[in-house]
Amino acid sequence: MAKMIHSMIRVLNEARSVEFYGKAFGLTVADRIEFETFTLIYLSNPETGFELELTVNQGRIEPYPLGNAYGHLAVSVLEIRGEHERLSALGLNPGNLVELNRDGRLFALFFFVTDPDGYKIEVLQRHGRFQ
Repeated sequence: MAKMIHSMIRVLNEARSVEFYGKAFGLTVADRIEFETFTLIYLSNPETGFELELTVNQGRIEPYPLGNAYGHLAVSVLEIRGEHERLSALGLNPGNLVELNRDGRLFALFFFVTDPDGYKIEVLQRHGRFQ
């Protein structure tokens, strides 16, 4: 059986992205590997073995077009309202808290925040299938 281990996004500025993901989600650099034309930065935290791989292509100065195929990354948190307040206090401008119900019951409680390169990250309250 396959095991999901990481997801990759391309970013323009390593320091800016590492700072954002550290502040927002407690991710730290687990590994950094330089190649001739690009650098791979693997971010993780103790909550999971899944990593976020940042790819920085040397010499790139234009933002990457996100297109209409990219959706979002998702993280779960124990207490969504406190996390929303924390990200707001950090100046990261999280979106509104959304409650999604199905068949009269809570399905998801979440908000989105956008990273420096325009990638959307969904922050979900741990509940039901979103553990």
